[in-house]
Amino acid sequence: MEKKSKHRIPPFIPTCAFSLAGLHWRYQQTAMIVSILFDLKFAIRSSRSIVKINGAPCVNRKNTVVALASYENGGKKSAQNAPEKLEPLWDDGYGTQTMKDYTKIAIDLSRLTSNDGGPPRWFCPVACNRPLKDSPVLMYLPGLEGTGTGLVVHEKALGKVFHVQCLHIPSHDRTPFEGLIKIVEESVKIEQNLSPNKPIYLLGESFGAILALAVASRNPTIDLILILANSATAYERSSLHPLVGFMKTLPVEHYGSFPYLTSFLLGDFVKMAMVNTNGPNHLPSFGQLIGNHTEDIPLLSAMTTIIPRDTLDWRIKLLESAAGYANSRLHTITAQVLILASGKDNLLPSKDEAQRLSRLLPHCDIRVFEENGHTILMENGVNVLSAIKATQLYRHSSKFDIFRDFLPPSMTEFKTLPMEAWWYRLYMGASMFSTMEDGKIVRGLLGVPDEGPVLIVGNHLLWGVDVFSIVLEFLREKKTMIHGLAHPQIFEFDKKYEYLMIPYSDIMKLFGAIPVSGRNFFKLLARNSYTLLYPGGAREALHRKGEGCKLFWPDKQEFVRMAVKFGATIVPFGVVGEDDMSELLIDYNEMKKIPFLDQMVNEFNQGRTNLRAGMGGEIAKQPLHFPIFLPKLPGRLYAMFGKPIRTKGKENMLDDKDYIQDLYLQIKCDVEKNMAYLFKKRDDDPYRSVIRRFVWQQMNNGDLDRIPSFDP
Repeated sequence: MEKKSKHRIPPFIPTCAFSLAGLHWRYQQTAMIVSILFDLKFAIRSSRSIVKINGAPCVNRKNTVVALASYENGGKKSAQNAPEKLEPLWDDGYGTQTMKDYTKIAIDLSRLTSNDGGPPRWFCPVACNRPLKDSPVLMYLPGLEGTGTGLVVHEKALGKVFHVQCLHIPSHDRTPFEGLIKIVEESVKIEQNLSPNKPIYLLGESFGAILALAVASRNPTIDLILILANSATAYERSSLHPLVGFMKTLPVEHYGSFPYLTSFLLGDFVKMAMVNTNGPNHLPSFGQLIGNHTEDIPLLSAMTTIIPRDTLDWRIKLLESAAGYANSRLHTITAQVLILASGKDNLLPSKDEAQRLSRLLPHCDIRVFEENGHTILMENGVNVLSAIKATQLYRHSSKFDIFRDFLPPSMTEFKTLPMEAWWYRLYMGASMFSTMEDGKIVRGLLGVPDEGPVLIVGNHLLWGVDVFSIVLEFLREKKTMIHGLAHPQIFEFDKKYEYLMIPYSDIMKLFGAIPVSGRNFFKLLARNSYTLLYPGGAREALHRKGEGCKLFWPDKQEFVRMAVKFGATIVPFGVVGEDDMSELLIDYNEMKKIPFLDQMVNEFNQGRTNLRAGMGGEIAKQPLHFPIFLPKLPGRLYAMFGKPIRTKGKENMLDDKDYIQDLYLQIKCDVEKNMAYLFKKRDDDPYRSVIRRFVWQQMNNGDLDRIPSFDP
């Protein structure tokens, strides 16, 4: 017999004092309060504290009894104390919770709800803590196991910027798929009534992805954003069919071996073991990896507790009907969708399914993780919040605002950035100098002002390889987010170039790149930001042979006028090192002489706007292309930040054309002087060669931040 819920809205399971207060605060004006008000009981079982709400038990993950905050005061206090922004390199807690935590929490929840038969209910993980002020809601919809604890690796990060709610489906619950849709749908509508101008996020994993799609198909007018992890809409092409046949032939007494026999389908346990490893250069030590892997394998036996055999049989049948339901309604979905797909999913053809869904859904982005398995949210190398940020899906209102909705990079993003890998840092060996107010040159960024607005102006190297080193150095040394004004085409590219451009574009967006325009420049300075500007633009970054040290700056001095208007401090800088790292083999002029390369350049630029077409002269010749170069055994990248030029108090000089022109020429002259200084001094650097840097790094415990350079 199927047990149907008598509740229209499922009860909530708060997991700590804050969670209870926060949820009560969010729902105090709705009828949901009726289902979650105070039938609170405390109990201690097996040294763990348990809270009961209307008979629905809940685990507090810490081994201590907590005192629950009152409903009336707790919610208001939580709202008042909510932080308003994140600082650069904030701690996102990635890796502090792993599969072991998932197993313990899932077992506790399964045991505590094993006898009530349902209904499904929501809870807020204690690790989510308190999100930023005015954060949107994110609802997690689990896979077949149904515990709702599959976000354990990402809870702390997501909990910083979302009100996280997780759906828990008790193991003996037999709510049909239509009933699950209604449960999620009603919660979505409550959220919409509470915050009609905010988006609502549905993060669905496997079966949960089907549920998210079904809800979206029935509610096309609600502002939903779907995050789908290895969507089970590909059920008909999955490995579940032989798996079901095998399970039916397996004697009941041997069901305990089922998770071990099918473990190769479930996920990549090596990737799971790597989540909380912190070996040298961000790679796990062999001992750590083996130790974690050895601890994780026995946890498979817990799956029989989390999802008993009869429950698994029921949910596979549920999955089959759910997949058909969702697939038949894909054409009605208008929501924004982000699909996270594994390249080595042995249970579902997730990568192919992501491509299929992207063709059917009008607003769909894909991010493929080639080395991950089915349990993508539990495995190393996947950061859900980073994917949301990189696709610019994080927003507080109905329209994305590149300034208001920007979240600075976390410490995890900083450490795991491909360009931040030790080999890249060793290869570039960035050595940076700055000039103090008295003219003294020092190593590092001490001479760069600590208060904005600050405009950093300089020259571009080939392909703009200098940008990452500068942005990362400002983060590392000054804990300051510097926003680079980038060509708009970095953010807009044809799908046929997506695999080439996506990694580059995602990194740029994660680390603060803003499409260059007068409006965006104005907003950055108005916000007292640190702004990185290359007046030479694409023409300088994609220069021809023999132009590596040449500036291609426009005749107009608009950026100087804007800086003076806001009283910004201008810091001219020069960067060199391209000639030590690469040799340009085929430039734009030569590409135009080779038919197939000429065709590629023309196709790539078709429909694109030349931002400086109306300026005339050499600066207007900036078609986008990919110069072909030969890497060299690298020397070193050097950057010199000149003496700050302060314009505060000069706002009355805006209409003085001579002052603006003289200031413009001074900045340009300082950039050229900085480059000349570096070309001369780098000959005195004993660690200009990557080989010498590698030897020094090996002898100094892998420290890449203190590799010596020339004396300024």
